[in-house]
Amino acid sequence: MPAAPRALFGLDGGQPPAAPAFGSLADEDYRWAIEQGMVEQRARLDDLVGRTAPPTTDLLRDWERSSHLLDRGRSAFLTLLSADATPAREAIEADLAPALARHRDAIWLDRALYERFRDLETRAAGLDDQDAWLLSEILRRFRRAGIDLPEAHQQELRDLNERIAALEAEFSARVVAGRRTGAVLITDRAGLDGLGPDQIEAARRAAERHGWDGFFALDLVNTTGQPLLSRLNNRDTRQLLYEASVGRGRVAESDTRPVIVELARLRARKAALLGFPHYAAYVADDCCAKTTEAVMGLLTRAAAAAGRAVRREADALRARFAALVPGETLQAWDWQWTAAQRPADAPGVDEETLSAYLPFEQVLEQGVLAAAGILYGLTFTRRDTLGGYTADCRAYEVHEADGTLLGGVIFDPYARPTKGGGAWMTLLVPQSRLFGDLPVVTNNGNLTRPEPNRPCLMTWKQVTTLFHEFGHDLHGLLSDVRYPSVSGTRTPTDFVEFPSQVNEIWAWEPALIARFARHYETGEPLPDHLIDALVGSRQAGEGYIVFEKYAAMLLDQAWHQTPPDELPSSPDEVDAFEQAALERAGVWFPLVPPRYRSCYFMHIWGHGYAAAYYAYLWSEVLDADTDAWFAGHGGLDRDAGEAFRRGVLAVGGSRDVMAAYRDFRGSDPDPAHLMRREGLE
Repeated sequence: MPAAPRALFGLDGGQPPAAPAFGSLADEDYRWAIEQGMVEQRARLDDLVGRTAPPTTDLLRDWERSSHLLDRGRSAFLTLLSADATPAREAIEADLAPALARHRDAIWLDRALYERFRDLETRAAGLDDQDAWLLSEILRRFRRAGIDLPEAHQQELRDLNERIAALEAEFSARVVAGRRTGAVLITDRAGLDGLGPDQIEAARRAAERHGWDGFFALDLVNTTGQPLLSRLNNRDTRQLLYEASVGRGRVAESDTRPVIVELARLRARKAALLGFPHYAAYVADDCCAKTTEAVMGLLTRAAAAAGRAVRREADALRARFAALVPGETLQAWDWQWTAAQRPADAPGVDEETLSAYLPFEQVLEQGVLAAAGILYGLTFTRRDTLGGYTADCRAYEVHEADGTLLGGVIFDPYARPTKGGGAWMTLLVPQSRLFGDLPVVTNNGNLTRPEPNRPCLMTWKQVTTLFHEFGHDLHGLLSDVRYPSVSGTRTPTDFVEFPSQVNEIWAWEPALIARFARHYETGEPLPDHLIDALVGSRQAGEGYIVFEKYAAMLLDQAWHQTPPDELPSSPDEVDAFEQAALERAGVWFPLVPPRYRSCYFMHIWGHGYAAAYYAYLWSEVLDADTDAWFAGHGGLDRDAGEAFRRGVLAVGGSRDVMAAYRDFRGSDPDPAHLMRREGLE
């Protein structure tokens, strides 16, 4: 086994925190690490099965050690793939996805291995809490994987899992291809009226990348609503951009509809094999919700309230649009622009005015990182040798208040044609007392790259997104557990968004805003009256925001609760199925389509949120409940932060997360806090 590649993946026991040495790794090194990691894990697990002595806690420790190389290689590769997806890397992912599915099934359907853990369960008297929880989770995963199925059904399950993995990789590649080719060509600069100089320059550079020298191009972001729709004064340009967004995933190599049709049916069959009425029930059983009845109870209540709110907003915007554009009717591509044309007495701050006070570096260091210092006593020191995976990365060492090294965080803020849309965090190296590993996390965004010697000015939405993703980072950094498989963000899907959403609340803290919102030219802080107006506008437009999100959640549930004989059987039926599903759920509203339509819904077809996009709402209930707790415990306060850290963040997935939450909060979460905060009650 080559020593150099292992060392390059941070497995040589070098100076912590040990991130992969991306700059020294070739694409084939990632393939080697994953393939060799599978071989190594299989050999180690075979050794566990072959032991004759009664199992002890060493079984759990050796189980975790078996996947060390595979986990490190896979996390490094996926981090790079999502940030800089080249055809060569997409080909590696397409090759390895089915092999990984086969490998996982070979483990979770291994009866002899299962019996070793069953044997340990009978001798569990000496296990401590973390050992006992890990053992119970391993046994539960064996059962969910189909260990008790007859052999014929196990073989069918293996075939299904392999095909599902291949299709998920294919969907992701097609969506990225669609983003590469889906840009909107603008031939006349007048079509960009309303955009600032930096945005116009970005459009010019985008056109050059697409081979349209002398013109302009508007690249698409991952969501249905495109941020530029709020700025573009030219209505024809708005319509072009909107229609390009909602029309994605239907052309040539980027047509995702055949993948969706097959995936939905395969997942339904998998759920049936495992004894569930549909795939959504199979997923809910693995989450905090436990049942789709619980999911739908919360979701339908929230969606009904959001529907009432968005229709009130629509009435107000129709009147405003009629005054702004006499004789025309408000359309979906007009919504964001009309909402941005603020009446003089409306709460809030003009977006262009506010952005001048929000340069990225300042928001990051004096806002996001400063809040973590206030709450948790953390300090951050630039250390770019930590190992960035693109030239845009900047890295920080993270230290405790007493100077103890805690871990590392790598930021990759700027958009690229090869980068996935939106913003996300990855747990590059999970914290683990078993290995002595310090955590390394990433924070990825899609900000517009500024011109040389000019700052990157953010929108307020981008500011709250940065706080959100850093909440995930904190979940990884502040983990304090024994086993890497339950470290940090490795929690149930409908819990993992909770700490990130809690971190968003500090973006709205007036004292912190005064610290990070300073004019990029003069250094003057955002005036107090504008801070008050900004904070006072928190619920403005909230109906639109939550309605599009809840509509996407209900669309996800429709795809994964519908019986197989009622699912589309051909690509041409996808759009009709989507509309009918939204109508049945009471969220068909053409002025505000779902945040993601089916054909570019990466969360559910390409990532790990299939039948679990509702997780954002479930986590928001916890978040709003915790927001109320912080308000009663000093807000942005060191003692309150320490209580949240020890009660929630440090726990990771090393115990039942809802039990941990109840211990922290003293009660179950109350959904009324969310309804009030979002103005839905």
